[in-house]
Amino acid sequence: MKKLYFGSNLKMYKGIQQTEDYLKELVKLTSDISRDEIELFIIPSYTSLERVGKTIDQKYVKLGAQNMCWEEQGQFTGEISPLMLEEVGIKLVMIGHSERRHVFRETDEDESKKVRCGLDHGFTTLLCIGETAEEKKYDLGPEVLRTQLKVGLSGVKKEDLGRVWVAYEPVWSIGVNGTPATADYAERMHKEIKNCLVELFGEEGREIPALYGGSVNPGNAEELIVQPSIDGLFVGRAAWQADKFNDLIRMAKKKYESQ
Repeated sequence: MKKLYFGSNLKMYKGIQQTEDYLKELVKLTSDISRDEIELFIIPSYTSLERVGKTIDQKYVKLGAQNMCWEEQGQFTGEISPLMLEEVGIKLVMIGHSERRHVFRETDEDESKKVRCGLDHGFTTLLCIGETAEEKKYDLGPEVLRTQLKVGLSGVKKEDLGRVWVAYEPVWSIGVNGTPATADYAERMHKEIKNCLVELFGEEGREIPALYGGSVNPGNAEELIVQPSIDGLFVGRAAWQADKFNDLIRMAKKKYESQ
């Protein structure tokens, strides 16, 4: 039975103490679940990372950064270096989130440089991809995802594939006003992702975890997690209370195991 992935990006919410309290409660609630069966990760704000890096056991929850510069140092005002993330004990870096692409105008080439930099520094890299509503309207999703994967993962070596994750987050489905993808549509896009990864890296590419993110909630988690090409759930607001996230994880895991 495959390992299931559950995580959340806290975006620009929760201060340092709120993040620490949330993570401590989440670890306490989920510690009885074998980490051989699930991978649990949380991506909080930069300002929380040093504190929680010292107080949270990453054996139970992997901590990630929301972004990272592709250079170790230099004249990059406002950026965060991979060396700085290493210093606070971070194991995971998220790259290419929709808000970075569409609000801050990052390109596929930018994400590619960050992916390679993250891997070079020993991080697990979570590459986020997804099509806009306009692209979906013309059924361009598969082409968009393939482009984002092929450029974003260009130059990645096969020996680094064990530290590559992909999150499919359709732009139209995330955020306060997002509309969740149907399970059938999510599975169709995840099949495209898996096929593209195999084209890029051979059968080893099929082992790269592909997570669905986009208005995941208790009402759709079960039907999403049982889709054959979906390896986990990247949960938004439904994960921001530890008890509710714990319930969602257990419900989805139970559904998957009951197949």
